[in-house]
Amino acid sequence: MNTELSYRFDDALRERQLLAHPFYRRWEDGELAPSELTHYAEQYRFFEAMMPSFLQGLLEQLPHGTARDLVTANLVDEVTPPSHLELFSRFAHHYGARDVDVSPAMAQLVEAYATVLAQGPTPALAGLLAYESQGAAVADTKGEGLAAHYGASEDALEFWREHGSIEGDHAAWTFDALASLDPDLDQVAAGARVVADAWWNFLDEREALREVLVTA
Repeated sequence: MNTELSYRFDDALRERQLLAHPFYRRWEDGELAPSELTHYAEQYRFFEAMMPSFLQGLLEQLPHGTARDLVTANLVDEVTPPSHLELFSRFAHHYGARDVDVSPAMAQLVEAYATVLAQGPTPALAGLLAYESQGAAVADTKGEGLAAHYGASEDALEFWREHGSIEGDHAAWTFDALASLDPDLDQVAAGARVVADAWWNFLDEREALREVLVTA
């Protein structure tokens, strides 16, 4: 079952591997303008602020047992001081992020998480895993790029280093939680794709704003 689950999940993320997106490739190569990092931080903060409530909502749908215990561990990591939102705020502050309105693509991303949560534990866990399965590699690449090209302080790097070290565990926990539910594989594929598409669209929005932000 776990092999089939892994296959269906991986197939749902086909062509949605975030490190292949042009925005992240430019990040890794040191080609982002400072204003692009600022704007990215201003919007990504909405995702970080949403995540604890998403995990809490997921917990409320899970019976006592393996899945609930693993999601609880994930939530504990998310909110234990300094919380992930606090660590992210240090990164955002370093690059001059301000309080701004949510962008259309970030609003759609937050809504994607709400959608899979409303559909039940299997779609919600699959949606959560869609990002977490890539999270460690994404965080490592971002941190390396920030250190090499963008003058990041230690405070600015801490969020990405933390995620590089723990997201592998979170992905494993979420996969095991999903597997423990004996999930419907069609629901797994659909939930994963909803969130994966929303992340891809958010990065598309970053690219669409490239010329505006670079010349501003």
